[in-house]
Amino acid sequence: MEAQGVSAPQQSHDAQDKARQQAENQETAKNSMISQILDQAAMQRLSNLAVAKPEKAQMVEAALINMARRGQLSGKMSDDGLKALMERVSAQTQKATSVKFDRRRNELDSDEELDL
Repeated sequence: MEAQGVSAPQQSHDAQDKARQQAENQETAKNSMISQILDQAAMQRLSNLAVAKPEKAQMVEAALINMARRGQLSGKMSDDGLKALMERVSAQTQKATSVKFDRRRNELDSDEELDL
């Protein structure tokens, strides 16, 4: 027997709708907070970053919100301030790139031999 005439798939669908609505509300609140933190030029730069590198934009947004919650921001952040923050985030997340050459493989293919 089903409880109160609501089927299990209906309950699951309702839970998904509720979760999606909650995620949308959080996204709206985050966007509202960021628009209060940044001036127009900085907002444009952040939206450009979000298109090019969404994961980096999310990290910058999180840093902005944390700074605002801690009271580290006075007034709206300018484009130059956002650039500095982006550079700090980029420096923290930069991966070291290394190239390794396997010298032993070069011994297998000798340039002394002529392929005719």
